[in-house]
Amino acid sequence: MDIVGFLKSQFICHLLICYIFIVSGLIINFIQLFTLILWPINKQLFRRINCRLAYCISSQMVMLLEWWSGTDCTLYTDAESYDKYGKESAIVILNHNFEIDFLCGWNFCERFGVLGSSKVLAKKELSYMPIIGWMWYFLEIVFCKRKWEEDRKTVMQKLLNLRDYPENFWFLIHCEGTRFTEQKHQISMQVAEAKGLPKLKYHLLPRTKGFAVTVQCLRNVVSAVYDSTLNFRNNENPTLLGVLNGKKYHADLYVRRIPLEEVPEDEQECSNWLHKLYQEKDAFQEEYYRTGTYPAVPIVPPRRPWTLLNWLFWALLLLYPLFKLLINMINSGSSLTLASFAFVIVMASVGVRWMIGVTEINKGSTYGNNDNKQKQK
Repeated sequence: MDIVGFLKSQFICHLLICYIFIVSGLIINFIQLFTLILWPINKQLFRRINCRLAYCISSQMVMLLEWWSGTDCTLYTDAESYDKYGKESAIVILNHNFEIDFLCGWNFCERFGVLGSSKVLAKKELSYMPIIGWMWYFLEIVFCKRKWEEDRKTVMQKLLNLRDYPENFWFLIHCEGTRFTEQKHQISMQVAEAKGLPKLKYHLLPRTKGFAVTVQCLRNVVSAVYDSTLNFRNNENPTLLGVLNGKKYHADLYVRRIPLEEVPEDEQECSNWLHKLYQEKDAFQEEYYRTGTYPAVPIVPPRRPWTLLNWLFWALLLLYPLFKLLINMINSGSSLTLASFAFVIVMASVGVRWMIGVTEINKGSTYGNNDNKQKQK
């Protein structure tokens, strides 16, 4: 196939993937809206239904990583912990260095059957994003403005609401608060020096108040903290656009299971514990860069077929009427109709590209930069 032909075929694939994701996502959001009538009648049924509906959306993203790009995800952990994954609720601490670290976190959830019920502590702006942001609203995701004085009461209430959640869930949290960049790292280390804290080479200082409140509110509900450190082999710089283009990456995820009983209850002691944890994470990162491996047994959890089957279901459901409509338009011979159809498809692609842009490091949050420098706790 020549270059022009390849680019055309890739462009068509992008359009079809975008079309399936956007249309199916909006359909699911619409169904989720109607589930609100269940909340005052049977809250737990509402939650179980929305776990499945959310899975229909998030699993399409995981499908792109697992099946479309064929990215390898190797898990480094111990056998005893491995047997507990997916069988208990947990707080998952993730480093925040890559554009697709959230997607690898979802992949981790999917391999152990908790993708539909997974939770995150996310910035408020994401709640307005169509499809994923709206899906998160119905999943009772904890949104924050990242101004702790305003957030504390709201975050605590949202977390306490999860205490009677009917299914095992993983609460994913980026304690650094924002994605790692060199500029943010320099500012963060200035704060560390001012506070007399040990400096980190590969992480920003963790923001401990949110973590301490999460532990406080979910104690006796979650069983453990999963300390997770993600890296990519061969100095790969993965992007969501690369995944959409079918580029294969090689991810290594190191996970330590820490029983929640080992996390101090006192807020200041919990803060000290988290700072120590990040010093250990920094050491693991150093070891990985030096040796290319982690101090644990590598395991590749088997792919489950449900992400692919879900995507095929929506593809079969939505592509047939699309092609039928396109054929009817071609037969009609109307240039205006064809142009309108092309415009809608291209706008769908632009919409997905905009959502991808939210994940890009160079277009990321300014939270943590000089003009946003705040006291870190």
